[in-house]
Amino acid sequence: MIKTCITILLILLLVSILFQSTTIAQQEYIRWGLPEGAIARYGKGQITGNIAYSPDGTRLAVASAIGIWLYDTTSYKEISLLTGHTDTVYSIAFSPDGQTLASASGDKTIRLWDPSTGELKQILTGHENIVSSVVFSPDGQTLASASRYETTILLWDVETSALVHTLFGHIDSVTCISFSPDGKILASGSEDNTVRLWDTVTGTNKLTLSGHTGSVLSVAFRPDGNNILASGGKDNTVRLWLVDTGEHFVTLKEHATWVDSVVFSSDGQTLASDSSDRIHLWDISTVTRRLTLTGHTNSVDSLAFSPDGRTLASAGFDQTIRFWDFHTGTHKGTITGHMLNINRVAFSPDAQTIACVWESYDIRAWNVENGKQRNLRFSDYPVVFSPDGRTIANSDKKTILLWDAETGKRKQTLTDHTESVLSVVAFSPDGRTLASEHQDNTIRLWNVTTGIQTITLKGHTDRVRGVSFSPDGQTLASGSLNGNIYVWDVNSGQRKPWRIRHSVCVFCVVFSPDGEMLATGSDNWNIQLWNADTGAHITTLTGENDWNRSLAFNQDGSMLASGVGSKVQVWDATNSKLIRTLTGHTSAVTSVKFSPDGSMLASGSADGTVLLWDVTSSEEPME
Repeated sequence: MIKTCITILLILLLVSILFQSTTIAQQEYIRWGLPEGAIARYGKGQITGNIAYSPDGTRLAVASAIGIWLYDTTSYKEISLLTGHTDTVYSIAFSPDGQTLASASGDKTIRLWDPSTGELKQILTGHENIVSSVVFSPDGQTLASASRYETTILLWDVETSALVHTLFGHIDSVTCISFSPDGKILASGSEDNTVRLWDTVTGTNKLTLSGHTGSVLSVAFRPDGNNILASGGKDNTVRLWLVDTGEHFVTLKEHATWVDSVVFSSDGQTLASDSSDRIHLWDISTVTRRLTLTGHTNSVDSLAFSPDGRTLASAGFDQTIRFWDFHTGTHKGTITGHMLNINRVAFSPDAQTIACVWESYDIRAWNVENGKQRNLRFSDYPVVFSPDGRTIANSDKKTILLWDAETGKRKQTLTDHTESVLSVVAFSPDGRTLASEHQDNTIRLWNVTTGIQTITLKGHTDRVRGVSFSPDGQTLASGSLNGNIYVWDVNSGQRKPWRIRHSVCVFCVVFSPDGEMLATGSDNWNIQLWNADTGAHITTLTGENDWNRSLAFNQDGSMLASGVGSKVQVWDATNSKLIRTLTGHTSAVTSVKFSPDGSMLASGSADGTVLLWDVTSSEEPME
């Protein structure tokens, strides 16, 4: 009995055994705010901006690549997801009364939401580039916004949505903004290495604070008065200023890397600052470091004190949000589920599990129906999965490691490399051969059972980017950054006497299920179809004006999916007609994969999510 339970717990991904449990609650949030045509979303998207407490402290808002997440600050559970922006959300702010939540996005808009209902109240337009900062005045009547690609700051009347002032003065991009406690002054930091203080009534520049030797990334007023301002920046320092005179009176130099965020506690007695993977807490009365918080595994990007003065929340590039008792340094809880770029997606043979590899090289797998997640990390390099889902392969410098997917134990180590392994590329259809791509532009074939290298494929003069085995495993196609596509005999290692030549980089190569056709994607937004036996060009599929990073045929070869820009396009492969375009990702689609029965399509994106689409609906090809 114990052995059976342990085995079930160790099932990680892509196993043929059905992963299910009647005791597991449905993860409802996987179906919140879905784009049209999508049936589920796995992963919460990349954390891309700041975090903010609601004024009553019961909620924490998180800016992400796919929208704004709201969490319960007691249970750390998801409350809602606000979607509507067509690009990444970079900044969020609650109004002082908690009735409005503002969000700034790469789609160049500011949106005002009712955080209780999720209702969109207003859209503000005026910036010509991505909006990267928003903040409310203490009375809630004014909203300030800025863009990292603009030198101006906009002040808005919240009630009328009218633009009140445009603040000119910085000579480089504005990176951060903050209102004084009485709302009469707005501070702004810039890549011109200065902090400017503005009169919010007249819109005039009161003072320019100079001293930072790098871009200023964060500014914050002490909340118990108007006279102290903190700033942090790329010169690895935190500086304290007297607002009335502009005098710089203290420099805190204990950070080893740049400071992304500075924030005061509600009583003004503690200042928190972050950099790298740690948070420093400073006693303002003595201006000394009181405590250092560690736990994030990558750089900390945003900090927020709870209104009741008990908790500090931190968000990091490790895609976790951590809660701390900042008086004692005790870690109270962690929110997980956010991810960076998705590199690969895959289905288990029974289609009950969907898995992905994301930028930190964690493997995450979910039960397709209930969204229950599993998590595992294999070394430090990307992985691929065997066709039966029982073996996981990854590379580590000059070694390839094979792991048992059910037990997590190492099965085989492939060594004797003379060049570093850039990536493990693909298993053959029968799972007996593994292809790896190397720093010397070669492809090596390995016997998975014995661990012996069988053949080295030589001929590419640039890095190999796409590799695909033919359905019978006898042929391998490979593309490279210089546009060459070669087709190889796997048994002899001989290259076909012809080559396919792209004028641009090749990102992906895939055989059709019958092995008769080869599809290639590149950075010139066209998909090319070729005769796999002769190399003759069949046709060109012209879709979105963006890079094609991934291609996949369905099981019978009737459909071809492509990840192009932030969209997924589905083609009728028999007549080369575009069937549908699936929109919903906010960043580049890096991987597409059909389920084994062809009824579903999964797409992984740099926005940190995997979307699952229903592709069974009857739809006429688009003209």
